[in-house]
Amino acid sequence: MRQLPRLLALSALAVGVSCAPAGRSAPHSSSDGSPAPLLVVAPTEPREQTTDQQVRHALDRLGFGPRPGDVARVRAMGVDQWIALQLAPSRIDDSSVDALVASSFETYHADTRELVVLAQAGQQAIRQRARQAAQQGDTANKRELRADALRDDPQLREQLRRARRVVGDVQAVKLTRAVASERQLDEVMTDFWENHFSVYTGKGQTRIYVPAYDRDVIRPRALGRFRDLLGAVAKSPAMLFYLDQFQSTVDSTHTPLRSTRLARMRPAGRARGLNENYARELLELHTLGVDGGYTQHDVVEVARALTGWTMNPRQGAGFVFRPEIHDADAKVVLGHRLAAGRGIEDGEEVLDIVARHPATARFIARKLAIRFVSDDPPAALVERAAATFRRTDGDIRETVRTIVTSPEFFSRAAYRAKVKSPFELVASALRAVGARPDTTPRSAQLVAFLGAPIFGHQAPNGWPETGDAWINAGAILNRINFGLALAGGRIPGASVAQWPDAARLRTAPREQQVDAVVSAFLGGQASPDTRDILIKGENPLASKLAAEGAGSAATPMTESSDDEQMMTMQEGPRGRLGARPALLGRPVQLEGLAQVVGLAIGAPEFQRR
Repeated sequence: MRQLPRLLALSALAVGVSCAPAGRSAPHSSSDGSPAPLLVVAPTEPREQTTDQQVRHALDRLGFGPRPGDVARVRAMGVDQWIALQLAPSRIDDSSVDALVASSFETYHADTRELVVLAQAGQQAIRQRARQAAQQGDTANKRELRADALRDDPQLREQLRRARRVVGDVQAVKLTRAVASERQLDEVMTDFWENHFSVYTGKGQTRIYVPAYDRDVIRPRALGRFRDLLGAVAKSPAMLFYLDQFQSTVDSTHTPLRSTRLARMRPAGRARGLNENYARELLELHTLGVDGGYTQHDVVEVARALTGWTMNPRQGAGFVFRPEIHDADAKVVLGHRLAAGRGIEDGEEVLDIVARHPATARFIARKLAIRFVSDDPPAALVERAAATFRRTDGDIRETVRTIVTSPEFFSRAAYRAKVKSPFELVASALRAVGARPDTTPRSAQLVAFLGAPIFGHQAPNGWPETGDAWINAGAILNRINFGLALAGGRIPGASVAQWPDAARLRTAPREQQVDAVVSAFLGGQASPDTRDILIKGENPLASKLAAEGAGSAATPMTESSDDEQMMTMQEGPRGRLGARPALLGRPVQLEGLAQVVGLAIGAPEFQRR
């Protein structure tokens, strides 16, 4: 971490530039259906940040950065009032972005059963062709059979086109909402929980379950009760499939809850037995944490308690409990005895136990404090947040409120203490210029280019929440190229011309342009080095980094990029830090105001939040 400030300082020097819906349920209501209460928490002691810093800090942490005019609006409203409103999202009108999502993403709102059919269409066509070929003595390979089927069947071509859109659509929905939603904290918390309860769309059919995972599981519960969220995740097809829980069954040493003729006749080759994957991640990643005091014996007992939690393929892979594969013997989980002879209650009680465990309160409180405050949050703040979590029976909203109204949140040490993740960087840059939401997969693909494809982390621990994971020479160069590409009009829906001050500044003197850009994009604060770069518009270090091969290989991205190609790229997310081909091409040659804006987006002050 000692190298982080230096690497960020290099980011402003890293590139040489020539001087030339409807359909979304209203979340977070109280038990009687009324909107959540608006609770304004006034500061109990002086805050270290200035008023303007508090406004910018809140917009950067409880949202994805300010749009043009947001700073003035929040300043006029009062930062505490704005925070209170963000914590009560059902009071915020978000109908415009709801309507956009409803009208723009054809697979996002599809029933999972329909998506299952789409996913299976190609395989069914190939199997049918293979049978026909075998009858005729043909030995065509799978690729040839697929090509023949696509050529002869327009309906199949349309089904596969829609199947390819599934991941691209859900990624684009997530970025669209981050950029355009008025419920900014809701979007931040949705992103937080989708990373906490991470699933990987590159694993089998997980991709067809992800739209419902975002739409019906995470998003409506992002500021609700942790136990409700945990239960919804545990029963979601996305998690059941991703961590293999759907195929975990009672083993031969224990008694099934219900013996059936079908279970007794199951071929030996299909017997799967106990699978510990989900049980282990439930304890290590979702609740107690790696140091939460559980043992391998607890992992096994949790896995036994969850046997029978699976999916029903005839109901669109919806959750179903199958007693004939559930382990009905007694179990002991974290010192709690589960009596023999029970069914689904075993799993429900396990979720109750881990959701209310003191280690879970500390683990969730610390992760939230890392997200909102700093990579190493103060222990006293974590303890207060954990106490709120315990006192409120896992109320996420109140736990977040404890953190974002705390003196530590508004401390000088917390200001610009976080490095933006790739998703945060793309969303904040698009918001900063007032970009129109991009309903194609292309802008979301930029997040993958920067190293963190949405729903693309293969391991279940999700993308890192700390800045050291995102900063190295190659990552910095990619981030700077992104800023220049945005300012150069290469990003769909985004251009400097959309910034309200652009027209009056286009012919202004350079120093006046720099002052305005620093004020709007960098919160009015820029280091002497950053200001010098913005004034001069050139840097010798850029050519050096590029010559050394920093960043990703160049594959130009333009407005005419083939959406089908982009959607195909979405099907197999890659790893972190630029493992995909670059989409932005060679560094953009800019001049004037666009050059200043592009360099500002790449400056250390903008890379932090």
